[in-house]
Amino acid sequence: MPQSLSNVVLHLIFSTKDRHPWLGPDVRPALHAYLATVARNSGCLCDRVGGVSDHVHLAIRLSRTITIAALVEGLKTSSSKWLKTQSPDLGSFAWQRGYGVFSLNPGDLDALLIYIDGQEEHHRTHTFQEEYRAFLTEFGVAYDERYVWD
Repeated sequence: MPQSLSNVVLHLIFSTKDRHPWLGPDVRPALHAYLATVARNSGCLCDRVGGVSDHVHLAIRLSRTITIAALVEGLKTSSSKWLKTQSPDLGSFAWQRGYGVFSLNPGDLDALLIYIDGQEEHHRTHTFQEEYRAFLTEFGVAYDERYVWD
């Protein structure tokens, strides 16, 4: 019987709109769990979700039955609606329109998990913009600075 098999490891990053620090330490654990659940409900394996007050990182093994764009749309739409119900202070919450996604060798998954776990420490010395530009450069992604921060 023929099989369709895959092992596509993704590092997904997206920010709050205008990098507003909406995601305080009180809401982050529940948000991370929510995002992981949405990814799993889309058929993907979600190995880790982490981040700080203005963005999230996800380590995901993409299902062979969903596109990246559909997965990201589901993650952002669902979590935005959910966040708005968590507190009156989050009533105007929004994610940035864009996102970054980078494919990894499955052997690099452990290093990604360590990186995501170290977000609090990392962002004591690096801004989201510095971090994001570094990933774009590392993965050879051409971008226009005028449009990357919507």
